[in-house]
Amino acid sequence: MNKKPYRPGPKRPSNATRPRGRNRQMGDKNDKDTNAINDEIRASEVRLVGDNVEQGIYPIEKALKIAEEQELDLILIAPQAEPPVCRVMDYQKFKFQQRKHAKEQKAKSTKLVVKEIRFGPQTDEHDYNFKLKHAIGFLKEGAKVKSYVFFKGRSILFKEQGEVLLLRFANDLEEYGKLDQMPVLEGKRMTIMLSPKKPGGKKKDAPAATDGADQQEGNTPAEE
Repeated sequence: MNKKPYRPGPKRPSNATRPRGRNRQMGDKNDKDTNAINDEIRASEVRLVGDNVEQGIYPIEKALKIAEEQELDLILIAPQAEPPVCRVMDYQKFKFQQRKHAKEQKAKSTKLVVKEIRFGPQTDEHDYNFKLKHAIGFLKEGAKVKSYVFFKGRSILFKEQGEVLLLRFANDLEEYGKLDQMPVLEGKRMTIMLSPKKPGGKKKDAPAATDGADQQEGNTPAEE
């Protein structure tokens, strides 16, 4: 017969009863994120929080009794605190709130696509309008737009012209995107970044595209 492993902690008095609100599902016992509840809590005293309870530090037996009187569970929520912190509430409601919060956090951390659009320092009007149209489409789809002017060889002499081009680009996209940073020169690239604006407001028509224009796009996932 296998012996049960020794678990240090205060012994419960023989007349101590388990709160009637205890309703842990069997599957929860294998969940590494499961909080200890009721007689699983191995502390001599705890700090009590929750609705309809007088917050403070109580012996574990008293805290269990308070939870039992309300037909709720005593849930360990901060085991590393001194003393550990417990909440009095229904365990299934507690787990539901945890799952809801985790889902909300996951939604906030969704990946955002960044589209790259490249210009030369002397981009012609047809090429400019072609890329402007694509940038509008990207921003409408909710992607960020990273636009840059690439200076090849002696074209770095036209960096002021490249800055003017990028500022014009940002201005033409102001109805669709917000400029995150002014033009920044890094090596042979001068770059701006635009974030999509929230839907709403009247948008102007995109300029017509011209065939044969040279365009380069990039797909770089980035955490928001």
